[in-house]
Amino acid sequence: MTKAEIVSQIVKNTGIDRKTATAAVEAFMTSVMDSLAAGENVYLRGFGSFNVKKRAQKTARNISKNTTIIIPEHNIPSFKPAKTFINAMQKK
Repeated sequence: MTKAEIVSQIVKNTGIDRKTATAAVEAFMTSVMDSLAAGENVYLRGFGSFNVKKRAQKTARNISKNTTIIIPEHNIPSFKPAKTFINAMQKK
């Protein structure tokens, strides 16, 4: 499902206009990204949580140049679904 399809579903289910629905989806995504960039987790009860995970530094190989490179420690976003989300997926 794409962002446009999500906006279409919101318009269909709520009756608000497309411009408002698009702005709401964009605002939600921006809020989640800004919170994660600041190192804060986002919890949506009944849906799941967006978390920041820290990846440790590791050594990797550049196979095209046959060299070793160091990948520094960095943060990545992750999503953990809520139990109700998981149960809903198992019923379908």
